[in-house]
Amino acid sequence: MKLKITLLKSPIAQMPKNVRTVEALGLRKIGQSVVREDNPCVRGQVFAVKHMLRVEEIND
Repeated sequence: MKLKITLLKSPIAQMPKNVRTVEALGLRKIGQSVVREDNPCVRGQVFAVKHMLRVEEIND
């Protein structure tokens, strides 16, 4: 299973740790989406910045 992660809010006014987490997910612009494997590492990153993202599960 994979996760489609979309950035909804700008990381500009966020804490530096959250900004780095969004960058680590590969997101740069509002509205941009990336597809990542569903694993505990990615789930932890998503949980840390869940207030800025929309996450959808994609079945292969």
